[in-house]
Parts: sequence; C-alpha cells; structure tokens
Amino acid sequence: MNTADIQNISGLLADAERADGVRPLSDHLWLDLRQGGRPGFIGLIATEEGHDHPVAYCQLSRGNDSWSLDLVVHPHHRYDMAIIGRELVTSALEVVKTEGGGHVHWWVFEASQLHRELAHEFDLQQSRELLQLRVALPLAPSVAVRADSLITRSFDFSRDAQNWLDTNNAAFAQHPEQGAWEIDVLRSRIAEPWFDAKGFLIHDINSELAAFCWTKLQTDTTPLLGEIYVIAVHPSFTGRGLGSAITVAGLNYLSKSGAEVGMLFVDSTNTAAIAMYNALGFVAHHTEIAFVGDISQ
Repeated sequence: MNTADIQNISGLLADAERADGVRPLSDHLWLDLRQGGRPGFIGLIATEEGHDHPVAYCQLSRGNDSWSLDLVVHPHHRYDMAIIGRELVTSALEVVKTEGGGHVHWWVFEASQLHRELAHEFDLQQSRELLQLRVALPLAPSVAVRADSLITRSFDFSRDAQNWLDTNNAAFAQHPEQGAWEIDVLRSRIAEPWFDAKGFLIHDINSELAAFCWTKLQTDTTPLLGEIYVIAVHPSFTGRGLGSAITVAGLNYLSKSGAEVGMLFVDSTNTAAIAMYNALGFVAHHTEIAFVGDISQ
C-alpha cells in the first residue's frame, strides 16, 4: 500500500468519524494502516469507476491466532452497503482462505440488521461484544484515594520492555488481539505521537513487574478523553486488589493531565472487570460487536 492510498483511506476514515462520532478501526488496525502494512496485513479499497476517491475500505490484520476484519463505508455511499459490504467482505475472506484459513473476528460499531444479514451470509455468528465504558473526571474523592497507597513509576523501555511483554502476554494469553505481542509491536506503539511514558504506570512487587496501567490522552476529542489503553495484573499477583488501585492511579493521572472523561474498552463477558469498573463509577457508552467464524483453507 502506497502513501497516496494511505492518505485517501485516512480521508475516508475521517469522514466516517465525523458522521459517527467514533473513530473507525481499532488502534491495532489503525497503526497497521499508517505503517503501510506488515506480515498479516491486507487492505482492500473500493472506488467508483473512473475515480480514485475510495467509497469503502476493508482491512484484515492477523493477530493472536486469528484475523481481525473491519469494514468502513463512506457515509455518502452507505445506501449501497448491501452491495459494497458484500463484495469487500467476500474478497477479504477469500484472502483468509488463500493464507491458510483461520478464525475471523469482524468488528462492527453499533451493528445494524444489514450487518447481521451479511454476517449470516458468511456463516459468521455474533459472538464477542466489546463495551466502551466512561467515567467523569476527576473521580470522586472517595474513589480517587484508592490509589494513594499504591507506588507506581513510569515505564522505561530499556528496563521494562521484556518484563512488560511477559506480563502482558501472560495476562492476555487467551485474548485474540492483545495477547502474543512481540517487541516490534511494542516499539511501534511507543513511537506514536500520543505516547507518554509518564502515563504508562508500572507497579513492582519484589522487583517484579506485577501490574501496569498504560494511558492515552485523546487530545482531538470534545470533551477531552483520557483512555485506559491497556491495563493488566500479572496472573501471579491477582487477588490483591491491584487492578482497581492501578486503574484509579491511571485515571488520576489522566485527570491531572486535563482529561474530563475517562474511557476504556472491555469484553462484555469479563464480568469481574466490569463489576470493578462499575464500582469506580464507569457506565456503558456504546457497544461494538464481533461476528466470528472459522474460514477453511
């Protein structure tokens, strides 16, 4: 994929964001696009005959033993979603077949009946549901003090990179997107303009990286959003209340950095995490659904 393609697709994504109020593509997919691809990355572009301007974009990215698929149709062409969507998803799944097949997750923001009908045509079943939760900042004083006794420090790549990968991959061993990160993936994330090492909080126990809260300030949003980008406790240190404490530490940091709203994503089946977040004041803002299926070779 060349620079012109990336620019054209970025324009389409910006138009979709203005129409929907939510940026298309997950951070994983967005970064793959901006970097022009990597092994396991495929971008499919639909254009009108005689024009270079894209009317739709479909992206595939191979993750932790699975494929993530996202489809974005320009707001001015959504009346043709049944045709455009069918053609692009068909082409994307053909690519998966030629690459040896595999487990596919098609993520859809606020899925419509048409999305469900298309998924059914491709034998993709509604499976995962991702919730975006939000909480007003600053936190209530009774909640904010939960982090007072937790000692954190900022992430340091030379010291923490491998230990962080070990903790992340252990905590997300069964997660299709967040598990099995490698050093190049981490490098690509911290090379992003939004990266702030001070907001990447680490908690150590006996010199071991026990928990972390990686935050991200979304400066182009109104109100200003502070995101809990990735958060985890190493399985060896669960059951100590670290998850709640380090979440609060991250939110306190975001609030001090100017964020008016805290935000994170969580699988709807992760009832323990949702209960913890609800106790901190988070409420559901919107949902994203994954239609899932296995594509044979």
